[in-house]
Amino acid sequence: MANLPWFAEKMSAYDPAYHKMLEQMATIALSPSALDKKTMLLILVALDALKGAGQGVKVLANQARQAGASEDEIKEALRLAYYVSGMDTVKASLQAFTEA
Repeated sequence: MANLPWFAEKMSAYDPAYHKMLEQMATIALSPSALDKKTMLLILVALDALKGAGQGVKVLANQARQAGASEDEIKEALRLAYYVSGMDTVKASLQAFTEA
């Protein structure tokens, strides 16, 4: 069984069939295959940072550490997340200078 976030686990009380589907998808998505566990967790840290999910970043960063990620690897993943998210600001900012 996959380790779902608390809010996905809570869904089991309201819609057990949906919860089962969430578990199945998490099992598929979170089973290391082409990516090793550490790399997968670093990607998830960056994605949760992009979403602004602070608690998820905290949990996933700790899981990444347990999988062997260094502090420098976690920092790099977070810098990459910032770089990607910041590009939307740069793109939108160009509208101030583009003729209509």
